[in-house]
Amino acid sequence: MYHHYTVDEHTIRAIGLLSQIERGLLKADHPRASKYIHEINSRRALYVAVLLHDIAKGRGGDHSVLGAEVARELCPRFGLDQAETDLVAWLVLQHLLMSSTAQRRDLTDPKTIEDFVAEVQSLERLRNLAILTCVDIRAVGPGTWNSWKGQLLGELFDAAEERLRLGHMKHGREERVSAKKEVVKARLGDKADLVSQIGKLFADSYWIAESEDVIALNLVQYDAARSLDDQLSIHCQYDETRGATLVNVIAADHPGLFYRIAGGIALAGANIIDARIHTAKSGWAVDNFLVQDPLGRPFNEARQIERLKKSISDALANRGAMVPKLAARPLPISRSGAFDVAPRVSFDNNASGRFTVIEVNARDRSALLNRLARALFESNLVVHSAHVTAYGERAADTFYVTDLTGEKITSDARFNEISERLLQAASDELQQQLEEA
Repeated sequence: MYHHYTVDEHTIRAIGLLSQIERGLLKADHPRASKYIHEINSRRALYVAVLLHDIAKGRGGDHSVLGAEVARELCPRFGLDQAETDLVAWLVLQHLLMSSTAQRRDLTDPKTIEDFVAEVQSLERLRNLAILTCVDIRAVGPGTWNSWKGQLLGELFDAAEERLRLGHMKHGREERVSAKKEVVKARLGDKADLVSQIGKLFADSYWIAESEDVIALNLVQYDAARSLDDQLSIHCQYDETRGATLVNVIAADHPGLFYRIAGGIALAGANIIDARIHTAKSGWAVDNFLVQDPLGRPFNEARQIERLKKSISDALANRGAMVPKLAARPLPISRSGAFDVAPRVSFDNNASGRFTVIEVNARDRSALLNRLARALFESNLVVHSAHVTAYGERAADTFYVTDLTGEKITSDARFNEISERLLQAASDELQQQLEEA
């Protein structure tokens, strides 16, 4: 369902898109690619990499590894020199690295950038890989490219470029937080004092993770929420830059808050594509979500926004039985049921300095994120951020978690227990049981 074209047509379309970028026809969507395609050492090497990046699909095994072997054999026959051949082989081998890192990892975590840069190693590779990634995603089919993916790739490129140019991150943690606070003050204008009044309630990790515009919204919303009787504030607004709707929920923190919000968003007919969960020193939760409709478009109509707010409010107030309602809500693309996707859970304690990274691959279906989040809650885990990616019938959901004491998960017994719960939550059998109930 994700790939609209056969490999040969996808490849031809990718080459066509590369030509459009070279001619400056896609500057609005790909400003970096449009600039750097004229600064790389060999445009013909990049064209060959685009030609060969999926050449080994269908041969069995990892098509990236097999494709790199094909590239090493073919490039000299095409007249490419050794440096060009090495670049093409590396690009084919790693052609999925940038998209998977941008969409499935926390880009505010320094370890994410360090690991990515360790693999890329040079600005030349970074620029070529960025351009290849753009055309590869766009050539999958209509609607697979959107401004949210563009923003994620841009953030990763800029952070990696800075690290590669300077040999280190330009600003340390304290300097980054201080600089961000000054920008937020300027944004707030006559409400700048909120940075000192309310900003002190948030740890440095909050200031690092969130962008200046989101922080400014959070501070104003938090200030207003303190006077509300029900201790709940929900703000939704269309974000053109991100190509999604920003949902900010501020509430008295309590166990299970994340999975309930996720369920409310699902009942409103929306999909979460990114989630950042914070708890202020006051005990209030400040959770920021980016959501889209099932076709990858933002919620920007007044009735959609109101439905979203009401659905989240009802879920948090426990008005109505959430589980039967979620089970009764079908996926908009019913063809997903025709695919057999065996759920898979993986754990990574090396991808982050502070968190255990859990990735769940499963068949996409109604309220999958809600069910996975509930399984994590029942496993006594704290979710700090969630990154959600869909590839047609397959969903890949990544969670940055700790245990209740703020530590990584290290016990094999715990890994097995968590994995069992997540696999059950992602299983087709559970979906059938819920629908029958």
